[in-house]
Amino acid sequence: MSEQTQQRVTSGQRRVVVVGAGMAGVQTAVALRELGFTGAVTVLGAEPHQPYDRPPLSKAVLLGKAEGSAFDVEFEALGIELRLGCEVLGVRPDDREVDTAGSGTAPAAVPYDVLVLATGAEPLRLPGTEGVPGVHLLRTLDDTARLRPVLARQHDIVVVGAGWIGAEFATAAREAGCAVTVVEAADRPLSGALPAEVAAPMTAWYADSGAELRTHARVAHIEPGEVVLDDGTRLPAGAVVVGIGARPTTDLLAGSGIALGPHGEVLADACLRTSVPDVYAVGDCASFPSGRYGERLLVHHWDNALQGPRTVAANIVGDATGEPPVRYDPVPYFWSEQFGRFVQYAGHHAGADTTVWRGDPAGPAWTVCWLRENRLVALLAVGRPRDLAQGRRLIEAGAAMDPVLLEDPARPLKAATA
Repeated sequence: MSEQTQQRVTSGQRRVVVVGAGMAGVQTAVALRELGFTGAVTVLGAEPHQPYDRPPLSKAVLLGKAEGSAFDVEFEALGIELRLGCEVLGVRPDDREVDTAGSGTAPAAVPYDVLVLATGAEPLRLPGTEGVPGVHLLRTLDDTARLRPVLARQHDIVVVGAGWIGAEFATAAREAGCAVTVVEAADRPLSGALPAEVAAPMTAWYADSGAELRTHARVAHIEPGEVVLDDGTRLPAGAVVVGIGARPTTDLLAGSGIALGPHGEVLADACLRTSVPDVYAVGDCASFPSGRYGERLLVHHWDNALQGPRTVAANIVGDATGEPPVRYDPVPYFWSEQFGRFVQYAGHHAGADTTVWRGDPAGPAWTVCWLRENRLVALLAVGRPRDLAQGRRLIEAGAAMDPVLLEDPARPLKAATA
C-alpha cells in the first residue's frame, strides 16, 4: 500500500471505486452517502449514457411509451464522481488500481482504497451469429434503440429462447403487431427456472397472445430473412432476438487473483466480500452463500441489485467505525410482465419437499407454494400480488404452514399458518 493510500485510510478519507453503473453500482454509491461515508466515491460506467434502470427496456421503452429510464439520482449533489464511457480492462489488487481504456494508447489507472465490483451480466450469444445482420440482443439502451424500429415496421420476428426475457420481448412484439415465433430447445418455457408442472400451464399463454411457441426446436443457422431449424424447418424472420440466458461480466478480472465460481461469477462471502481484501462484489456478477437456503445463490434479478448494495455500503462504513459486519441473506424476488399477466416469484424452491397449488392454473390468477418440512420456502404468484406480499414475509419469518389450509385460494396466505 502506498504512503498516500495509507494516509487516506488512516484519516478515514478512503477512496471507493465502483466498477459498473447499473442498479447495483449506482445504489452502492448512493447507500454510501446515505450512511455518512465522506470519502471519495467514483463510479465507472462502460456505457456513454446516464445510468438507467433495465426492466423498462423490454416494456415501455421498447414500445416507445417512454424515452428512457435514467435513475433519478443527483450524482453531483451527492459528491459522486461519475465516469461514463469508461471501459475497465483489468484490476490489480496488489497496486490497488483499476486499469481503464483511457483516452490514449496506454491504459489509464484509477487508484482505489476499496473496490466494489458491480459489473452485472451480459447476454449469451447464439453461436455463429455475432455480426450477423438482423440478429439482436436485449440488454442495453442501445439494444432497445435498435429494436424499436424493428417493431415499428412489424417484421416477422423469431425469438430464440422461451425464458423470462424471451417471453417479455414476445409480449411487446405482439403488442406492436408483429408476427412472433418463439423457438425453445427444451420441452417447455422457463425450463431452467421452474419445474415442469409449474411451467407447463404457461405454454398456453403464447397461443392465447397469437405467438407461436415451438419447443424441442434448435437453431441450425440463420440466413437472410430466415431461421433454419435443425429439422430443416425454415421460419420467416425479418429479425431474430436471442434470449438464451446471461453470464456474469467478469472477464476483466483475469489475473487479478479474485476467486470465480463455476459460472464465471465472483465468489463473494456472506458479507459480499471477495477473496481479495477490500474488494466487494454485488448484483448479477456475484454469488453469495445463503444461510437461509443452505447453498450458494447466483441471482440475476433486479431486486438483488437493489438490496445487496446496502450490505456492501454498511460493511465499507463499518470497517472504518469498527461496527460488526452485516451479512447478506435475502429472500430472492423477481417479477415479469408477460402476455397480460403479472408473474411474481419469491424465495428459492430447490430442496422443497411439498408443492401446494392455490387456484386453477388454467385461470387468470393462481399461486404455487413450495414447502420444506412444512415451512414456506418459495412461491410463484400469477395475478395474485397479495399472496406474494404475504408469502414473502412468511418466508422471511420461516413460518410453518398448514398445507390443507394453504390450498384454499380464498384464504389469505397469512391465515394458513400451522
